Amino acid sequence: MSGLAPVTNKPHWYVYILKCADNTLYTGITIDVERRIEEHNHDNKLAAKYTRVRRPVKLVYHEKLKSRSLAAKREAEIKKLKRNAKKMLLTNI
Repeated sequence: MSGLAPVTNKPHWYVYILKCADNTLYTGITIDVERRIEEHNHDNKLAAKYTRVRRPVKLVYHEKLKSRSLAAKREAEIKKLKRNAKKMLLTNI
């Protein structure tokens, strides 16, 4: 035994907040933040319906989590917040 932790190929998940062109905020989860923002800004098939008509979008917050389940729970928590609470979250980074 080498004492090393086993290597896992599980990807980290991220919850992210985008600021849309109309100044609204959009929250989502992904394993690849950069690719997902690109999809929101340019790909009509993969972008969320919400962001398709509110382009361009800009990343204003992201948080790394260990699993999809944790990311989805955190996404739900953030989506329940009022806009002012979300803005506080953004200023505390």
